Amino acid sequence: MSMDFNIFMNDVVRQARQEISAAGYEELKTPEEVEEALSKKGTTLVMINSVCGCAGGIARPAASYAIHYDKRPDHLVTVFAGQDKEATETARSYFTGYPPSSPSFALLKDGKICSMVERHQIEGYDPATVVAKLQQEFEKYCEEV
Repeated sequence: MSMDFNIFMNDVVRQARQEISAAGYEELKTPEEVEEALSKKGTTLVMINSVCGCAGGIARPAASYAIHYDKRPDHLVTVFAGQDKEATETARSYFTGYPPSSPSFALLKDGKICSMVERHQIEGYDPATVVAKLQQEFEKYCEEV
């Protein structure tokens, strides 16, 4: 790979990280951070971030807008697939019954998987559709804020 491509990718990754952090999600970069965050009581939304177009154009905007709702998760966290590999693998170990998928969203309650919005439910849809899917899950599993 050329140096220009590496510089470009580093910029893309940095922007993707900043975007999701600015939306209020705590970035988890190590397996230990994932274990600590996902073992918390209450509901936790995990956004599995990536550099693909559907992450930037659909998933991250949906992650930002979905949480402005009467019912929302207690905790908002994110792991970055392809970047923080060990943290992502640790997070995926909680998503029993679901294949690896990025971007995607996992909703956990007391450390147990409740539901997933997988890549095939994100790619090809608009952010509003993904927001509606997430808020449908919030209705089922989350408390009013």
